[in-house]
Parts: sequence; structure tokens; C-alpha cells
Amino acid sequence: MRFLEIRIPPPLVVLASGALGWALMQLTPGLSVVFTGQAALGLLVAALGVAIAAAGILAFQKARTTVSPIDPGAASSLVVTGIYNYTRNPMYLGMAVMLLGWTLILGHPGGLAGLALFVAYIGRFQIQPEERALQTLFGDAFTAYRARVRRWI
Repeated sequence: MRFLEIRIPPPLVVLASGALGWALMQLTPGLSVVFTGQAALGLLVAALGVAIAAAGILAFQKARTTVSPIDPGAASSLVVTGIYNYTRNPMYLGMAVMLLGWTLILGHPGGLAGLALFVAYIGRFQIQPEERALQTLFGDAFTAYRARVRRWI
């Protein structure tokens, strides 16, 4: 399965996961739930996801290291401050929160299937290879960081 590692850019995985939720909604509309303020709540949650991901991107830019998920071996520094004090993967966490917002907007449990698929895929095919590369690049510093900060939250 290593052939799938770091091949598909995470934003495409988000889009595919969101499309899965939408498709499941189309196939089983009777499972939909509608409530007052649903769209506003979904947009608020999605905006929170954007803010979390943006905080991760800005921290990488401030450290002048790559934000590209395709070549984790190109990292020039280990970022452990700011939002990285709370999560080792704020960009992926932000994407997952965006999908949660999408699920609320859809008002359908199929969105949760897309979210679960995203978390599983990113964990196995993106985060694990990235962590191997960071371990190789930063050794004990990454080991200590990994022991101190959780992968997601």
C-alpha cells in the first residue's frame, strides 16, 4: 500500500470526501435532518476549520519551511510553536473540521462517512509517511515533540 503514500494532495482528498457525503445524501435523502440555523452553524464550523488550517500554514511560512505535503523530506525546520503546541497536524485537522461543517450544511449522516474516510486516509497515507520523514530529518527533537503533542487534538 506504500504506493499510495503522499500521492494524492490532501485538498483533493477533502474534495473527494465531501463529494462522498453529498453522493450519499443524494442516494438516501430520507436520512437528512433539517434544523433552524443549520447552514449558519455549518458555515461557522467550516470557518473554524479554515482558521485552524491557516494557522498551520502561517506558522510554516514564518519558519520558512515547505507547506507542500508531497515532499515532506524537504522540510527545513521542525515547527513546534503556535498552533503546533496543540496539534501536530493543524492543516489536516482544519480540513477535517471543514468536512464536519460540510456535514452540518448537508444535514445528512453520509457526511460523517466522508469525514471518517478523510481521517483514515490522511492518517495512513499522508501523516505516517510525513512522520517517518520528520523522524529521519529531526531525530530526537521530533521524538520529543511527538511525545508532547498529539497527532490530531
